[in-house]
Amino acid sequence: MLEKTTRINYLFDFYQALLTPKQRNYMEMYYLEDYSLGEISELFQVSRQAVYDNIRRTEAMLETYEDKLHLYDKFNKRSMLISKLENRIQDDDIREIINQLQELD
Repeated sequence: MLEKTTRINYLFDFYQALLTPKQRNYMEMYYLEDYSLGEISELFQVSRQAVYDNIRRTEAMLETYEDKLHLYDKFNKRSMLISKLENRIQDDDIREIINQLQELD
């Protein structure tokens, strides 16, 4: 479950601009602020089922965006390669460049 939550949080970070304000609100509250479905449904005055359906549809949309754009996959690969570089280098100037690259993500 933690792995799924982490993945959804990353996908949300990458693709939230493609979501509607309502979808963003539900996802932020559920995944980032740890609201329950019941709490979200009370705040928006909709049924718990409506919130659940919206979150599941939004998760599917995020996965579809990832299938097409691969931003999360590329981020993971880039992070692994940078980590490998860090482990192999001795030069402090190169380490500084790698740190700057990491800060860009």
